[in-house]
Amino acid sequence: MHSASKLAVALLAGVLASAPVFAAGKSAKGPAVATVNGVAIPESYAESFINEQKAQGTQDSPQLRNAVKEELIRREILSQEARRQGLEKNPAVTSQMALASQAVLIRAYIQDYLRTHPVSDTQLQKDYEAITAKLGGTEYKARHILVENEADAQAIIAKLKKGEKFDDLAKQSKDPGSKDKGGDLGWSTPASYVKPFADALVQLKKGQFTDTPVKSEFGWHVIELEDTRPLTPPSFDQVKPQLQQRAQQQLVEQMVQNLRAKARVN
Repeated sequence: MHSASKLAVALLAGVLASAPVFAAGKSAKGPAVATVNGVAIPESYAESFINEQKAQGTQDSPQLRNAVKEELIRREILSQEARRQGLEKNPAVTSQMALASQAVLIRAYIQDYLRTHPVSDTQLQKDYEAITAKLGGTEYKARHILVENEADAQAIIAKLKKGEKFDDLAKQSKDPGSKDKGGDLGWSTPASYVKPFADALVQLKKGQFTDTPVKSEFGWHVIELEDTRPLTPPSFDQVKPQLQQRAQQQLVEQMVQNLRAKARVN
């Protein structure tokens, strides 16, 4: 019985999550990694698996190659059995196979598009500067109580003015993430909040709460500013990978929109 090491199994889990789709039952030219019931499994299949992982930073190793080989053998065995039972003629299965093949082709096109349309460091630097400018230079530590209607918010403000504790009143908040923490929202920039909330927050002084309810798409807020501090954003180098991913997503989305505009769709 064949078995793979725990390391290989763990590595293989990542392989399978984004494994290439192959046309089962069709022999390809070239050396075989194994033969199952007379059907050769091309070595190129294994290389596709392995290259997928190497692109994600996984080191090539004998353990990984053995795990991939065993997985390909199991796939071939199951594929042959499925064909023996005629499942490849099932309309639902045929559709799924076609969609899987389409997905591989699309991924290859997008990868090639990004390769031929690289995002420059200059563009990434501009994106970084725009984002940091939007963040501003200050972080705010705020609390809030979110309720359904303006009357409830006004009643809470009246109780606060009479000396009732924000922590106690926050228990009636609609916000499940903060109601049990006295309404605490932690440290954030105004850009992290919806505009009405942010506009009200930056007008407050330390220790002050809004004396009129603030309406947003989520309901009515009573906001208290606990503290402020200077914001030190991460360096360009620290966030460059995220900036690149974001820029590439925007590039692909624009490409798709352009193709969609040119396409004849009835």
